[in-house]
Amino acid sequence: MNVDWLDQLEGIVAEADAGVAVVTVAAVAGREVPLDEDELRAEVRRSLLVLAAGGDPERGLDLNGPAVATFATELDTTERREALGGGIEQLAADALGHPHTSELVHALREDPETAWRAYAAAVLAERLSS
Repeated sequence: MNVDWLDQLEGIVAEADAGVAVVTVAAVAGREVPLDEDELRAEVRRSLLVLAAGGDPERGLDLNGPAVATFATELDTTERREALGGGIEQLAADALGHPHTSELVHALREDPETAWRAYAAAVLAERLSS
């Protein structure tokens, strides 16, 4: 991984609030998770309905909220979890010397459920913004 890119990630993570930082690191770790576009479109639509049913569909995503939880459950497969786990391990090795990023990677490694929800939140946020 490009060191300049890791330096940029470290700066983002150091300045972001905890929720944004963990989702950002999970997104980077999950860049190799295999996703099917047709499946993703359907799951995003369902999650948007869950988000809208909870009130204002324009509000931000909550890592522990029903829209993210539903999306995370629908995305969940053994293959995807393993790909995220592998990405976390790779990022742990790449991020040595980047204390904020390393700390978050360690936390995600220790809590796979939070790692999975954070990854799902990142994918859902990216899809909702496009």
